[in-house]
Amino acid sequence: MSRTPHRFTFALLAAALIGLCATPAGAQQGMKIAVHNTEQVLLESATGKRALADLQTVKEEKEKQGQALQKEINDLRNRVSEGRLSLSEDKLAALQQQLEDRTISLQRFQDDAQRDLNKKKDEVLASVDRKVMPIIAQIGKEKGYALIFRKFESGLIYAADEVDITSEIIKRIDAANAGAAPAAAPAPAPNPGSGG
Repeated sequence: MSRTPHRFTFALLAAALIGLCATPAGAQQGMKIAVHNTEQVLLESATGKRALADLQTVKEEKEKQGQALQKEINDLRNRVSEGRLSLSEDKLAALQQQLEDRTISLQRFQDDAQRDLNKKKDEVLASVDRKVMPIIAQIGKEKGYALIFRKFESGLIYAADEVDITSEIIKRIDAANAGAAPAAAPAPAPNPGSGG
């Protein structure tokens, strides 16, 4: 089932709450709202960079395995092509069967690899989220925010720069994890929106 209706409902709720805050009653109560950019936290914080580097390592390993399977298939294709004139029908049929089996294996591997990568991506994002959420809650309490939204995932279409607390979240998560054992120099962060 599509998540669009859920997002639409959430966007309406957000708009209603923002509208409430714009009313004199909301102003009298001093209701404060903030937003943060999840993707920016992932791309710019040390924690996010480490998580993306781990994800990239898994992706590269799957790609290497897929390339090895593809090479086997290409080699078998060449052997079948070259053997059409020189091999007996039995040997040629056996090679063609191997080629078919390897092709099916590659398709299964690609499907499994995509599932594994999606699962790893979900785990990585959940791991970063578990570290970020207490920091967001702490900032919310300290600064008196009544509501803090994910800037883009909430359906928000505009937020003034003054209510964006992303930089503060990044600063705090990096400070909180500064004592953690440093990882090897992280690889350049992949674009989370790109395929795979």
